[in-house]
Amino acid sequence: MDQPAIVRLDSVTSTQEVARGLPIGSVVVAEHQTAGRGRLDRRWDAPPGTALLASFVLPPHPLSSLAAGVAVAEACGPRARLKWPNDLLVDGVKAGGILVEMTSAKAVVGVGINLTWAPEGAARVDEPRDALLQKLRPLLEAWSSATPAAVVARWRELSDTIGRRVRVELAGRVIEGLAQDIAGDGSLIVDGVSVSAGDVIHLRAGAERPD
Repeated sequence: MDQPAIVRLDSVTSTQEVARGLPIGSVVVAEHQTAGRGRLDRRWDAPPGTALLASFVLPPHPLSSLAAGVAVAEACGPRARLKWPNDLLVDGVKAGGILVEMTSAKAVVGVGINLTWAPEGAARVDEPRDALLQKLRPLLEAWSSATPAAVVARWRELSDTIGRRVRVELAGRVIEGLAQDIAGDGSLIVDGVSVSAGDVIHLRAGAERPD
């Protein structure tokens, strides 16, 4: 029977690609990704050794993305907050992101967190990679087995999106309004409209400019 493993790599196209074929409990960590990506196939790039670049193979969960977000924010400390659907913020600025690939058998959760370097306009988490990984792994395992209600409740507590005016950019339309809540299925409620996917931009109070 396959045993869970921690696979450490110097350079890889993407930790997600390696993790897909591994059993639940496995972790893939890389110094550098040559083709790292986030949501909507956006490129995620960082100089070698400057970020936590890892993929975790976990049991499937109906709210895997939100559960992973909760775990990441808790691991990164009290300055960390969450922007719907999958961004890690530190002091209101993006410091990392989460990408989840789901099958009926497992969830492959990719995590990228800036540690010692960040691109212009981004933030970083000043913590050694292995120390952060040691905190993050049990939190991911715990939240991936939590009830959806518990995940949603904790996500609300960590949210930097709820209560803000936002612009949600969808294919073919834009929704703008107050982010009121997260529904039980993980969707964002904006002025009474349920949004299950899309790019969210936080707007400054009384302005139409991004925060």
